[in-house]
Amino acid sequence: MVDTGVGDRAEDSAVDETAANKALIASFWDDLYRRDFEAVGAYFTPDGQYTDVFTPEDDLAVGAEQIIARLSLGIEPLESFSHHPWNVIAEGNMVCTEHSEEWHWRTGEEVTIRFASIHVLADGKITRWWDYPDLQKLLGAAPEWWIEHIMEGYT
Repeated sequence: MVDTGVGDRAEDSAVDETAANKALIASFWDDLYRRDFEAVGAYFTPDGQYTDVFTPEDDLAVGAEQIIARLSLGIEPLESFSHHPWNVIAEGNMVCTEHSEEWHWRTGEEVTIRFASIHVLADGKITRWWDYPDLQKLLGAAPEWWIEHIMEGYT
């Protein structure tokens, strides 16, 4: 049997795509934690989706404008927040990040929240970002004024 190398090129291409997707999500996280919401929005396809899975099923932000609005609603009122990735696993068009975030509100409350984040990509853009946060811990630590702010933002 003659080895044409065709399989190797296809395998190399898949490895290159996986590495590129993993690097893209690393850049995405950098922009998010700098609170560069416009840059974050640019990572998404026009019909790209974002949701916290443990919220109601219809609680889905679609497209850059809605995603930016959703993220800024919760994050802008924070005094600071930081990212601590543990494991990043990428295969093909999917990147999974196991991580935690430290949230600090201007009124002194703080919490570290664990997440698993799943990003699905196509042609270098995010088509779906589903977050699996420890929502109970977040809501248990968040100040009442912030929860009210979030609820008002959804009306």
